[in-house]
Amino acid sequence: MIIRSKAPLRISFAGGGTDVSPYVEERGGVVLSATIDMYAYGALQLRDDRSITVHSLDYDIVAKYDVDGELPYDGHLDLVKAVLRNMNNGNKQGLGFFLYSDAPPGSGLGSSSTMVVALIGLLKHWHRLPLTQYDMAELAYQIERKDLKIQGGMQDQYAAVFGGFNFMEFSRSGVIVNPLRVEREIINELECNLLLCYTGRTRLSANIITTQVAAYERRDRDVLEAMEELKRITIELKNALLQGRLDDFGMLLHDAWCNKKKLAKQITTSQIDQLYEVAREAGAIGGKILGAGGGGYLLLYCPFDRKHLIAAAVEKLGGQVVPFTFDHYGMQTWEVKSCAASRSVTAAV
Repeated sequence: MIIRSKAPLRISFAGGGTDVSPYVEERGGVVLSATIDMYAYGALQLRDDRSITVHSLDYDIVAKYDVDGELPYDGHLDLVKAVLRNMNNGNKQGLGFFLYSDAPPGSGLGSSSTMVVALIGLLKHWHRLPLTQYDMAELAYQIERKDLKIQGGMQDQYAAVFGGFNFMEFSRSGVIVNPLRVEREIINELECNLLLCYTGRTRLSANIITTQVAAYERRDRDVLEAMEELKRITIELKNALLQGRLDDFGMLLHDAWCNKKKLAKQITTSQIDQLYEVAREAGAIGGKILGAGGGGYLLLYCPFDRKHLIAAAVEKLGGQVVPFTFDHYGMQTWEVKSCAASRSVTAAV
């Protein structure tokens, strides 16, 4: 038997940065996001020996550990080790994991957090654990931010677990995920008008977030004002989306990007600025870099009859246009009992 999982990556339209401690506990944050048809995948197979093997395609790593070992955090597959430490409860069963993602780490689509969610899904399914969606998202957050002390926000874990379009509220008292009932025709039109462009570069988001947190803690006025403005824009974006005012949605994306850039100087680069400027000159109404910034994916809102021209303009500068649709289901797990599937995973690990 094999257990498989997949969890969707996400596009964050606005509010990213207001979900980061200590800002979120002191002032509260909001994020508007949606998941897309790009995923983090995992497979779990029981082994006959007393070892844990991990094959990660993203890092091109095959590692093997003893079930009686300590699984030390040493910079190699620490996310996998942390999930096992939290969820395997000293179980001595040999396990084989096979992991890969449709987007590289550092892409701005929340791939690392989404992989943690996919791993949690595998072990939840195997151990038959009664975890709610909120439980899984909170556990993923605790593993990354508390156990491993990786700087970052709270939105990615919840987006990967819940899936779909969500308006999320973050505060000292907890997280509220508000699923949005966006009309199908609005979603169709939004897909037609959005363009996703890979810049060709990844980045280490923790470094950018460390700069942002330091600016907030010293009460930098520009940063404080930008974060408050981001929250206001996020609420306006949510309303524009639900009401089908998509040109307003595109202009608000531009406003959000202008404020996002004020949080840390590393959020944008000369390459990103050039891509965005060329896209705007070709007709894009608005857009933003996804995730913490510094590289990864650029999201653009385009009039449909200009989208092909905008795509050509950014590709001329080295950007790679990536087609996508929205995902509505969140993290999923299932069992595969065919012998052929079992042989393929066994061979991989």
